[in-house]
Amino acid sequence: MQQRRTSLKQRWHSTDESQLRFEEIAPMGLIHANLQLLNPSQPDAKALDVSALADSGAVHLCIPEHVALQLQLRELERREVVLADGRRRSVPYMGPVEVRFANRRCFTGAMVLGDEVLLGAIPMEDMDLVLQPQLQQLSVNPANPNLPLSVAK
Repeated sequence: MQQRRTSLKQRWHSTDESQLRFEEIAPMGLIHANLQLLNPSQPDAKALDVSALADSGAVHLCIPEHVALQLQLRELERREVVLADGRRRSVPYMGPVEVRFANRRCFTGAMVLGDEVLLGAIPMEDMDLVLQPQLQQLSVNPANPNLPLSVAK
């Protein structure tokens, strides 16, 4: 698993009392989160612990081929994806996959693509998770700490 940078930037800012206060802030950057992935069609199989890049600009869960093999997922269909550089590519869409983070979980399919797990907007929304860029972390939505909230209208 990739270690997160722990260096902190420092900044001065004014408080309400017009006094300067020193505050440490984390640098902006990529956000990784520890997830568990499971194959719900194989209830006796062990969960796979992974570090995933949390990317709100991506739509789906993407997994490398070795993760699909370890989870013993089956190919449901092929999907065409547009890569960051604009190229189109046909990739396997595997599933089902259970994704667990903190006290949340969702069920989804996964595109087999790339060399690291990528957690996109759909599973993040399904689990009601939020990105906190200043803290460089993925978190349960603090407005709904106990149960994920969904909008059904």
